[in-house]
Amino acid sequence: MARPKEFEVNEVLDKAIQLFWAQGYEKTSMQELVDFMGIHRRSIYDTFGDKHALFMKSLERYEAKQTQKINFMVERQKSVKELIRAMFESTLRNEGEPLGCFIVNSGVELGVLDPEVAHLVEESYSKTEELLAKLILEGQQTGEIKTNLEPKAISHYLMNAWLGLRTLVKTRTDQQKLTDIIDTTLAVLD
Repeated sequence: MARPKEFEVNEVLDKAIQLFWAQGYEKTSMQELVDFMGIHRRSIYDTFGDKHALFMKSLERYEAKQTQKINFMVERQKSVKELIRAMFESTLRNEGEPLGCFIVNSGVELGVLDPEVAHLVEESYSKTEELLAKLILEGQQTGEIKTNLEPKAISHYLMNAWLGLRTLVKTRTDQQKLTDIIDTTLAVLD
């Protein structure tokens, strides 16, 4: 008879996210995962599979949580410009989390080497670009954003800038410089 799990799956998965996010896939050992997650090695294998499977489940959970966070922001914001700014500014607040973005970090570390990671990262980026294009179109319809902008092209531009910001925030502590980058990037919407 199988023993019942003595841990909550999402709680330990969130711990794996934190460790992978802070150290990357290659630098994180199974022993570090065992210690940080606070569960036995056998439990990791039985619940999640090998290290790569755990990493993919961590990326999927992180992406789902980020999507939920952005959807919550979309529901609360009245102004499209304010919403897009809030999305960019959320990158500057790490709120006890590692700097940068786990999806971006993973794409940079493994995107060329691991097709499964590359696919997940590309899907995440595409979803965000689709949302940005939808928001830009909505802003154009309400008169908030210039109508001479092509929503899809501007969504690519904004996504590229946001990815750069999510990378730069890992090494740049000058908050004013980061704010200036956001202001300059979003000026294209005016």
